Amino acid sequence: MKTIEDLRTRIKELSKQSVELRRKASEVYEANALQAKQFREQAREAMKRCEVLRQEIKRSQVKSQ
Repeated sequence: MKTIEDLRTRIKELSKQSVELRRKASEVYEANALQAKQFREQAREAMKRCEVLRQEIKRSQVKSQ
């Protein structure tokens, strides 16, 4: 199991990735709507993984109390 600090670091990485993917989607939307949609889907998946990691942190904090 990863430490809480590892999980927080991964959450930050995934959040940055999500922002970057959404930015790319905005840039390419006019030229390629399909690719923009794929970027948005990837960004959503990254945010879902962030939420899973946040829940894991919460669970580990509850166990340690």
